[in-house]
Amino acid sequence: MRISDLRLYPIAIADPPLRSSYGLHAPYALRTIVVVRSTDGIEGVSETYGGDGPLAALESLRDRVVGTDPFQLTRLWLELSAQAEPDRAEAHGDRTQTWLLPGENPLDRHARSFAAIEMACLDLIGKALGKPVCDLLGGRVRSAVPFAAYLFYKHAGGGGEGMDSREDEYGEVLDARAIVREARQMRAQYGFREIKLKGGVFDPDQEIAAIRALREEFGPSVPLRIDPNCAWSVETSVRVGLALREELDGGGYLEDPTATLEAMAEVRRRLLVAGVATPLASNVAVTCFEHVAEAHRLDAVQIVLSDPHYWGGIRHVQHLSYLCHALGMGVSMHSNSHLGISLMAMAHAAAASPYLTYACDTHYPWQHAADEVVLGGRVPIVNGEVHIPERPGLGIELDYDQVARGVERYRKLPYRKRDDEAEMQKRVDPSWRRVLPRW
Repeated sequence: MRISDLRLYPIAIADPPLRSSYGLHAPYALRTIVVVRSTDGIEGVSETYGGDGPLAALESLRDRVVGTDPFQLTRLWLELSAQAEPDRAEAHGDRTQTWLLPGENPLDRHARSFAAIEMACLDLIGKALGKPVCDLLGGRVRSAVPFAAYLFYKHAGGGGEGMDSREDEYGEVLDARAIVREARQMRAQYGFREIKLKGGVFDPDQEIAAIRALREEFGPSVPLRIDPNCAWSVETSVRVGLALREELDGGGYLEDPTATLEAMAEVRRRLLVAGVATPLASNVAVTCFEHVAEAHRLDAVQIVLSDPHYWGGIRHVQHLSYLCHALGMGVSMHSNSHLGISLMAMAHAAAASPYLTYACDTHYPWQHAADEVVLGGRVPIVNGEVHIPERPGLGIELDYDQVARGVERYRKLPYRKRDDEAEMQKRVDPSWRRVLPRW
């Protein structure tokens, strides 16, 4: 069996006006659907970041992928890793997501591209062998993967534009009372048992009040997390950690409160001195295996948020699980705006990773059924979990009519990359800039 074809479908999906320290989500998020077809006529699919950059990076791999045995991907990884070395030597900045949004950092494009090919090949292999992806990787350790409710501050609007505007299911969410309402709605619909708030948007005291309101509403049995995406100084991070020492206890964590591993380590040190052992988590300062060693050495991060899309694929998440366990670190999973293909890839990665024990993030509740490209509609989340289906591969098939609609949406858009700062300036505040730290 060989790969006979590689097909790339750039699509756009409606996205609500969600806020973070990066700015504001545009009315549409960009994704790329990847299809590898075998000489046996079997198709494997994956979903990854969208826009011109990720699309060009994948297109550049066409000659390397077509004709390849889908079982033999290690050489491709080694070739791409070697190709990435000169880029790292010449580039300014690093592979963290401190400044650049997920999917926009040129230094991780090789890992992102390989991950998209690997996920599609694993889906292809699973379908050829009649086995779910997680069972190709040594067997699942769980058949139901827990996800957390991912709360955002947001402006009014459900995403999309003009005649394609979507229903605003959650309404405007700009204060603690609305955050609690949003959480109630999300938990009622999906059954999530853990809650994460995307912070770094308003004054830290306002976000402290939101976490406290969530604790008052749902009680100590529901673990809470907050992620300001590096918006706070070391001093502010420590102040918030002290203020929320009870609310973030019991399975919660404080994620990327400040920029750089060195600053995170100082936050950790000061909190421990004050008797607060709230773990610090990261998907901004820790985005590759090299970062894990430094984060552990500094005791800057206690929980790594993996992501198969930019860590190098599903198998790399599984390897990360073993590494973090050996180092005494926890593992969770990061999310970006995505559809059901990515959700299933994340679920299979978590199912095959024995030490990924924290509920994963997911943006899936923020996306719309009208954009889903999985045949049969949206992937169900029941009791806060995604169940691994007893179907081969990722357990899904493509709805090509829906893919075509997504491609048509993409073609009509004037932009080809994610730019939350520009969107913030356009729709909220013309003078807004991303400043770190903001508080």
